[in-house]
Amino acid sequence: MLDNVSSAFFVVPCHNYHLINDLLLSSARSKSTAKGLQLHGYIVKSGLFLIPLIANNLINFYSKSHLPLDSLLAFEETQQKSPTTWSSIISCFAQNELPWKSLDFLRNMMAGNLRPDDRVLPSATKSCAILSRSDIGRSVHCLSMKTGYESDVFVGTSLVDMYGKCGEIVDARKVFDEMPQRNVVTWSAMIYGYSQMGENEEALLMFKEALFDNLEVNDHSFSSVISVCANSTLLELGRQIQGLCIKSSFDSSSFVGSSLVSLYSKCGVLEGAYQAFHETPVKNLGIWNAMLKACAQHSHVQEVIELFKKMKRSGMKPNFITFLNVLNACSHAGLVDEGRYYFDLMKEEYRIEPTDKHYASLVDMLARAGKLQEALQVITNMPIDPTESVWGALLTGCTLHKNTELAAFAADKVFELGPVSSGMHISLSNAYAADGRFEDAAKARKLLRDRGEKKETGLSWVEERNKVHTFAAGERRHERSKEIYKKLAELGEEMEKAGYVADTSFVLREVDGDEKNQTIRYHSERLAIAFGLITFPADRPIRVIKNLRVCGDCHNAIKFMSVCTGRVIIVRDNNRFHRFEGGKCSCNDYW
Repeated sequence: MLDNVSSAFFVVPCHNYHLINDLLLSSARSKSTAKGLQLHGYIVKSGLFLIPLIANNLINFYSKSHLPLDSLLAFEETQQKSPTTWSSIISCFAQNELPWKSLDFLRNMMAGNLRPDDRVLPSATKSCAILSRSDIGRSVHCLSMKTGYESDVFVGTSLVDMYGKCGEIVDARKVFDEMPQRNVVTWSAMIYGYSQMGENEEALLMFKEALFDNLEVNDHSFSSVISVCANSTLLELGRQIQGLCIKSSFDSSSFVGSSLVSLYSKCGVLEGAYQAFHETPVKNLGIWNAMLKACAQHSHVQEVIELFKKMKRSGMKPNFITFLNVLNACSHAGLVDEGRYYFDLMKEEYRIEPTDKHYASLVDMLARAGKLQEALQVITNMPIDPTESVWGALLTGCTLHKNTELAAFAADKVFELGPVSSGMHISLSNAYAADGRFEDAAKARKLLRDRGEKKETGLSWVEERNKVHTFAAGERRHERSKEIYKKLAELGEEMEKAGYVADTSFVLREVDGDEKNQTIRYHSERLAIAFGLITFPADRPIRVIKNLRVCGDCHNAIKFMSVCTGRVIIVRDNNRFHRFEGGKCSCNDYW
């Protein structure tokens, strides 16, 4: 092959277009836009654009260079549009996040009496998946049946992927089961679909089936199943699958690396997340974002800022997820000025329009810092309608700073939006109860009951030898309950000697003092920690996962537990991680 494009121009006769095609394909693979543009100029001057194959390769070149409008120009300049030409432009729009245009061109193609084939139909289903429009996807599915492509492995796989991403997991499984032939991408799509729906056991079963069928799973398969382990906080199983990745040489994949970072982070092993990040040789945007999120959740705020700087220096362009992670980190640490800086940087330098999640993070940061009126001003001036999450962030800040009047105002605004989550009713109830307004708190809970809903039960769980032990406040159903409660009683005496005094203001019910003491003493996270103390070796950190926010008294109590036992205790609540060691918490009591 010639060293550069310009030298090729002097040796290629007009009738010999094979080298031009090869050079176009090479430019598309290497995403060498400058060389591709030179080639396009030469093609136009020599009249080679009249040849359908060259026109198709031009469309694909611009598509892979993320220049879909230039692909469209090349398409429009093509005089003889073959099925492959239509396939190229429809695929271009699907690959470049222009799903509506992809579907529009499919309609135009069919209006010209051209039948879609096994290359067009997957692009159409991909567009439906991007739009989360399973209704249109069903029409494409019917079209594949009418044209006889429903048994094609690529069309079938795209349908499985589409139904899975649209949340229609039953339909995805039906297509999967009826496929006469499946490949590794089909299995990966099905595993991913289950994991996205939170059906983690089904996802793991699918992965085991794939292994039993001796299927050579790829990095996307491993990535999906590691994500399942991360979401279920199954650290030991995740480590075993990581071992399979290493044996299969997929440990260097950026997709696997991203999933491993999330696995270790969500299981409270931040050092493992760092290691997975550093050992991934080629870092895509996903792994940078995963590491930023991990550091933010573990209160490593300075590391978040340094990572962001390194990411920019590496040439990686941050996206809206990147800035959301940075804003959340600033919110967790009360870094208001830094948070404002990154919010403005996102808009002004990177031209990224903030979503409701970005505004919710900004409001949360201001409200937690006690700047409630400033947070309200942000909501008032938002260019988009405030969502439940935005008002909820203000409500949380109001509860922390005991401003029940503004909390009630925020709650009213949420209820104006229509049906809201049960958590919003509970937040308002807690705000009233914290202020001693128990009658109002009861009314808020009654409103929740009238809607046929109930408060989410507070649960904590611990993994031990691939088995998850789950605890609810005050329950005694665990097989080692007697030992757990005995350990808590012994530890309680040591804690009181060390200066611990229970703060019963966190019992948000109107009961007497003795009952409050008993209620708060046996919260689910304390039972889980006691189980860890009687089960795990002394040098092993105790990692507890909790589905709700840890209460203020438990947070204080666990600091005393870490002193009295000399153990490292890591608690992940519904928002962040708390690492307790030597009587201190990594959140610095700001959460």
